[in-house]
Amino acid sequence: MKQNILILVLLLFISIGCTDRNQNDLENWQAEIIKVEKDFNDMAQKDGLIKAFEFYAAKDGVIRRGKKVIKGKEAIANWYQKDVRPNETLTWKPTFVDVSESGDLAYTYGDYVFTSLDSLGNKKENKGIFHTVWKRQKDGNWRFVWD
Repeated sequence: MKQNILILVLLLFISIGCTDRNQNDLENWQAEIIKVEKDFNDMAQKDGLIKAFEFYAAKDGVIRRGKKVIKGKEAIANWYQKDVRPNETLTWKPTFVDVSESGDLAYTYGDYVFTSLDSLGNKKENKGIFHTVWKRQKDGNWRFVWD
């Protein structure tokens, strides 16, 4: 009987420890995604949209722009090279982050502001909500698979 109680107590401690570890992992992974989103946004401001989207796209990443779906890192870079003008900026910040329990997939959404100049040189802002799906790559880095 004492042995059964001891085993039960040990199992209880192990399960509590696993729950805490899993919660800590999730919090760490969420922090990683918040940092990746910030770094992605910072690169877009510093180096431009073309470089940022090409860098953070997974090899098989997909973006939807208007009614088009652009598939693959190279196609995404080509689309941005053809469509982005020098006076256009895009800023964003996630308001929600979730990560899978396995730590290999995550998604974010939040607010974005797209700024451009009209034909008279007046600043024009379009605001909206973005949604990004992130996948941890084999090298451990996060890259978007959907934006």
